[in-house]
Amino acid sequence: MNKILLTVSALALFAGPAMAREEIRIVGSSTVYPFTTAVAENFGKTSGMKTPVVESTGTGGGLKLFCAGAGEAHPDFTNASRRIKKSEFEDCAKNGVTDIVEIKIGFDGLTLAASKEAPAIKLTKQQIFMALARQVPDKDGKLVDNPYKMWSDIDASLPAEKIEVLGPPPTSGTRDSFAELALEVGASKFESLAAMKKADVKAYDAVWKAVREDGAYVEAGENDNLIVQKLQANPAALGIFGFSFLEENSSTIKGLEIDGVVPSYETVASGDYKLARPLYVYAKKQHVGTIPGMAEFVAEYVSDKAIGADGYLSDKGLITLPGDAAEKSRAMALAMDVLKVDGLK
Repeated sequence: MNKILLTVSALALFAGPAMAREEIRIVGSSTVYPFTTAVAENFGKTSGMKTPVVESTGTGGGLKLFCAGAGEAHPDFTNASRRIKKSEFEDCAKNGVTDIVEIKIGFDGLTLAASKEAPAIKLTKQQIFMALARQVPDKDGKLVDNPYKMWSDIDASLPAEKIEVLGPPPTSGTRDSFAELALEVGASKFESLAAMKKADVKAYDAVWKAVREDGAYVEAGENDNLIVQKLQANPAALGIFGFSFLEENSSTIKGLEIDGVVPSYETVASGDYKLARPLYVYAKKQHVGTIPGMAEFVAEYVSDKAIGADGYLSDKGLITLPGDAAEKSRAMALAMDVLKVDGLK
């Protein structure tokens, strides 16, 4: 026993300090994953450094890992399909992650999509809220448990099909963004809820954030490909996707018209399609100089050849930032400007 301990101690003595991690580690949003993966692959081919390891963990899961601490055991970057929350920023600070760099890379549209074989359906944000909210106003404006089972229960012009929407879990940035862009706006169309918003914004927020749990909304995880398979098996069902994923799978699924506008690169970029959101990458400035290639990877990501109007991320489906916004994002990223809590919700 003593001999074994002595041998182990001797090995530790001569081994010296642990080797630094040689490759960048990135976690986070499944929506941003294909864009960051493309940058990582290009970086590995052109920089002479190791290709970063990119994992799809969801926005919430990625920020939890990112904020858990500084040092080689923790990720260097996280992808996010929404902006970091104030509570997450504060968690980072509590765990010693104090220098966070925010990089806005472009935009993505959120879509409700159906199988190519499904009949055409046009929806409004108010109808989406009526389909998915846990509670909705009745004819007198009183909140009741959602009574709508069929789309035709909401509006006779809609299909007489069971409401079934497949979407991401609460930890997903796509889920957060969809709730803010579709459900909150849809809720505000009711006079009773608009009045509630003025009188008690916390109560109002609780209404639009609460999604029904009776089977009409199905949490399908972070795997968008699995949702596509389910839509093909059930053409009456709908799925929630980022526009870039819809583009990649346009041979099998189609985006629905929302409030009179069909999702397309042009309608999202112009702002006509209102279910659009910015996409982010967050960098841990404390790792620059410790993990090889951090600054160089940021430079590759914000380069014109990547996020420019004709960049390779545009070919992947990223809706690029307009010129001035792209230059501002590039300048802040290259300067490693640290994010402040001001303005975070």
